[in-house]
Amino acid sequence: MADYDTPHYPIFLDLTGRLAVVVGGGPVAERKVRTLLRYGADVAVIAPEVTELLHELSDDQRITIEWRGYASGDLEGAFLVICATDSEEVNRAVHAEAEGRGQLVNVVDVPELCNFIVPSVVRRGPLQIAISTGGAAPAVAKRIRRWLALEYGDEWEIYVRLLGHMRPLVMERVEDSTARKAIFETIADSDLLVRITRGERPTPEEVFAEFAGEQGGPTGEGREED
Repeated sequence: MADYDTPHYPIFLDLTGRLAVVVGGGPVAERKVRTLLRYGADVAVIAPEVTELLHELSDDQRITIEWRGYASGDLEGAFLVICATDSEEVNRAVHAEAEGRGQLVNVVDVPELCNFIVPSVVRRGPLQIAISTGGAAPAVAKRIRRWLALEYGDEWEIYVRLLGHMRPLVMERVEDSTARKAIFETIADSDLLVRITRGERPTPEEVFAEFAGEQGGPTGEGREED
């Protein structure tokens, strides 16, 4: 039985170029594969049968498929493992091998066979808000996600991307770390997001000039006071 009082360490993983093995080829496995591809993982599927979409992804060489059931040793080299089968025997065998190899493993809908859980996520470009109940109440996490999706609209993607492009300007042109922090906090407390929501589309240079122009110049050297 899962221990829902055990806290999970929240973390965002860089899966780019890392091997993710998905055991199973049904609709749930398909959904997991699509998410893994979105985050740049190299995906290998192990299943005797797969959905039409997974077949197409294999034909397009976006994933690899081993057209058979799982066998011990299949997880070698994997960074992350997801098992999405309706076989308790397979689920437990995959979990045991992954644990033995020190790999991240998630057996879908079987919390006690997972050493990580997948949260509900609201995505707005580089902004991601993850919601988790530790596996205790997934339906509640989904309801919170729907509420947050309404609160955080598409303007947040524009806002966060803008600040992401503006950040290197501050790091390059403002030498004092305390001044940098003050600039970022001033922007966060400003009406910039409201203005973007209203349709304004300032450039990173314009944002820098507005909030940090007195702190540095285009050469990266601090400006002298008058």
